[in-house]
Amino acid sequence: MVFDLVANTETNHPNFRLFLTSSPVTYFPVSTLQNGVKMTNEPPKGIKANVQGVYANLVKEEDYDNCAMIQPWKKLICGLAMFHANVQERRKFGPLGWNIRYGFDESDLETSIAILRRFLNTMDVIPWDALVFVTGHINYGGRVTDDWDRRCLMSILGKFINREVLEDGYKFSKSGNYYAPCEGSLTDTKKYLSELPADDDPEVFGMHDNANTAFNRAESLTIMATLLGLQPRETGGGGGKSSDEIVVELSDDIFSKVPEILNEDDAGETTFIIQPNGLLPSLAIVLQQEMIKFNKLLRKMVGSLIDLKKAIKGLIVMSGDLDSMYGSFLTNQVPGIWTKVSFASLKSLGSWVKDLVLRVSFFRGWLLNGQPDSFPLPVFFFPQGFMTGTLQTYARKYQVAIDTLSFKFDIMKIDETEISEGPDDGVYVYGLYLEGARFDRDKWMLAPSEKGTMYQLLPMIHFIPAIDHKCADEDYACPVYKTDVRQGVLSTTGMSTNFVVPVEFATDVDPNTWVLYGVAALCNLTD
Repeated sequence: MVFDLVANTETNHPNFRLFLTSSPVTYFPVSTLQNGVKMTNEPPKGIKANVQGVYANLVKEEDYDNCAMIQPWKKLICGLAMFHANVQERRKFGPLGWNIRYGFDESDLETSIAILRRFLNTMDVIPWDALVFVTGHINYGGRVTDDWDRRCLMSILGKFINREVLEDGYKFSKSGNYYAPCEGSLTDTKKYLSELPADDDPEVFGMHDNANTAFNRAESLTIMATLLGLQPRETGGGGGKSSDEIVVELSDDIFSKVPEILNEDDAGETTFIIQPNGLLPSLAIVLQQEMIKFNKLLRKMVGSLIDLKKAIKGLIVMSGDLDSMYGSFLTNQVPGIWTKVSFASLKSLGSWVKDLVLRVSFFRGWLLNGQPDSFPLPVFFFPQGFMTGTLQTYARKYQVAIDTLSFKFDIMKIDETEISEGPDDGVYVYGLYLEGARFDRDKWMLAPSEKGTMYQLLPMIHFIPAIDHKCADEDYACPVYKTDVRQGVLSTTGMSTNFVVPVEFATDVDPNTWVLYGVAALCNLTD
């Protein structure tokens, strides 16, 4: 279609507006779109508004009462709409909801509804397995790149698409407010949707009440970070310290706390013992790799701190990196030139420096005194390498293929201060925090968190290598992450760089309960 428009304010009506929309095509002039006023349709917020939007845009009157299996059609289309709203709204809870914020949109739901209609019109019985697979793994799962997010997606889908949905008494949440209404007209269904709660309690997502606390905290931190970023470098009069004086004083304080380089020549007699096969122990190699990473960070810190003070005095040019470091010191953030070579951490600058000192102190003790009896997993630059080294030690000891090994777990009833020697096989690990649930020390299994308690320190865990070990169906495989953001870069192994290992916990409820809660173990907490 060609529009012949005359830009004449005398002849054109003052209220005339032309709305254009176009998919990327070669023949449409891009400049026309670039010069126009852009408008976008923001997705509705909240389960109620989201589902109402689905029934307004995708569910037509003529299609609603036209299907070979009319009762399953009306029930399942409501289940799909609720599922779609759930996966979209779950994003507001951050890492508790999804490790990665996926762009689920209306086209995913539209495709799923079309496939549902085709299945119901062409099949004699509802193909539940095919319906769940196509909807979960293909239509929506095609966007999901994290395996643990995929597990969560399929757990959510299982609440809304199952045989029980066809029963009138089935509810999507414990409150009973959300369900697929009994067979009726489209008007009746829309009336039911209009009566849904305007505010979404975490229970509709299968989450604990603490999820709202996590959401509000994240929003507050975002606001505070924005305010700090707007803080001017220079302040007015009043006798306070200047920005230069603050940065120099902070630089001197950090410089005095930077640990000395870890020198392999200082190793104790039992640290790097050559085995009969002519090789170093696997965990000794892990120590060497960690020392290299920490020494690189320590040298970068010392060099940049010296250069920053010189640049403030005007002795050298204030480079872009040093200027960014200057700004980070004023806002109590870790400089970018340090984070590039640093361990994974979201702590503020002061806490980060304390954490660094503790980490280096542990490895210095290992270097001087030999392999420790237990290991705080959070101290490692690369805890995945430590896990691999533990498996490799077992593989060499028992002459088994390392690719057949994985871990099973024993939650210890003693802590790290009560042991005098390490285990025969595997390692004792401590220092992990549980998020989204708590560990009940009476029942010795997972339990819901106490209100207001976001994290709980886990007991020491014995990581035991085992051949062809599989997590029991009644246990919960809890992913361990380096930081509470959980999101990482997808590595060549197909796993996130932030993910370490899954730890198995006993539970007396369906393990999917903890999947929906977003339960995970963390190595490092944010301030």
